[in-house]
Amino acid sequence: MTEKHADDLSRPGGERLAFPPGLHNAYLFSVFNACSFQIVLSSPMVLYAKTLGASATVLGIIAGMMPLLVIFQIPAASYIPRLGFKRFVYAGWGTRVMFIFAMALVPVTGIFLKGESRLALMLMLLFCFNLSRGISSCAWLPWITALVPSALRGKYLARDAAVQNLASFITFLIAAGCLAGHPGSWQFAVLFAFSAIMGAISLTFLKRIPDAEMSEEVRTSKSGVPWLEMIRFAPFQRLLRTLVGYSIAYGGITAFTVAFLKSEAGMSEGMILLVNSVAYLGGLSSLWFLGSRLDRLGSKPVLTFCFAGWLAVLAGWVSLSGGVFPARLGFILTLQFLMGLLAALIQMANTRLAMAIIPVMGRNHFFAIYSTIGNVTLGLAPIGWGLLIDAMGTRSPIWLGVEWNRYSVFFAAAALAFTATLALAQRLHEPEAASMETLLREILIQSPQRFWIRFWPRGGA
Repeated sequence: MTEKHADDLSRPGGERLAFPPGLHNAYLFSVFNACSFQIVLSSPMVLYAKTLGASATVLGIIAGMMPLLVIFQIPAASYIPRLGFKRFVYAGWGTRVMFIFAMALVPVTGIFLKGESRLALMLMLLFCFNLSRGISSCAWLPWITALVPSALRGKYLARDAAVQNLASFITFLIAAGCLAGHPGSWQFAVLFAFSAIMGAISLTFLKRIPDAEMSEEVRTSKSGVPWLEMIRFAPFQRLLRTLVGYSIAYGGITAFTVAFLKSEAGMSEGMILLVNSVAYLGGLSSLWFLGSRLDRLGSKPVLTFCFAGWLAVLAGWVSLSGGVFPARLGFILTLQFLMGLLAALIQMANTRLAMAIIPVMGRNHFFAIYSTIGNVTLGLAPIGWGLLIDAMGTRSPIWLGVEWNRYSVFFAAAALAFTATLALAQRLHEPEAASMETLLREILIQSPQRFWIRFWPRGGA
């Protein structure tokens, strides 16, 4: 089979299949959006909360608030046809940017508010921010699914993940420089203001993404939504079970690795952010790891491979937190890189599989169910993990050469959850998916061969 242009393929009838004009604005939106949300929804916000005395349970609430409030996608999905995809998303993203500007003022209130009051104020603003995001995000996946041809969705998701991870890596370097040393309130204020400005810039590119047509049948439908029947649709139900398992296992890992590095490993805020930035290099490498091959290999073997990979990563964190290995920087960076790579691959594979099995009729509501169930679980999980960590307290018995303290117990419990998720992934319905053997041959043999052939000296003049 001859190679096609990077942005198009040919259908059997000879018709060219290409990305719609203007879709590059979606990548630019992802870049500036990542520069914004990685500050207020990730490690910098966790570190700011730690400076205000937040417990592990409060950190779990902060980590879980964004996915929990995605539950509002369920009632919001019915309003998408009234406004259209673009207007619906733009209204919600614009609202949440206003709340980020308000967050930038919270550290400044330290001149007259105590730490617990500032923490409560920030939690309120985070709630409002995530509420507006949760409502408007229900239109994003249906919008992109309608825009991107099915044969190019894996390629789109791989590129989108790459630009997001590159932007996130740069953002974490900026955050690390801003919070170097012993950061004061004004440094957090500057960082949150940067997040707000990046969010405002992202809106300009969001507005340039082409809107997608919605069928008149979907736009004018007044019939009730058969939620239960949708959930019982067998391929969708199996995907939801796997998604729930992954959300339980993954929920809280990012927040509590930050807490571990801060409280147990004794790293500074700036160093923690530098270490965390390596995860986004791992996510960026997912473009090389799969690229357009996701459309050909399918999602099921990728998910199986990644869930098995997470077991190895969590074994490393258990060994590190349990005192089996010292907290050496090289080991931590390797774990962070693999975490970023595996998380990016799972996100791409899950989303592509949802796009493939969800029917056109009822697409908005199917995606609302998909996002809500996955994200609500992802939101509850860190709260539960935080309660487990706080309940362990200072207990640290030694068994099998491992010190079973609050963090090693957490990482081991997350590994058990990934084991269950790996079993659920075996039941996913994807008839055209390649086998695990094909995936490993592609990754370990064929891809390295193609890489070295590019540099092999060629004969001729």
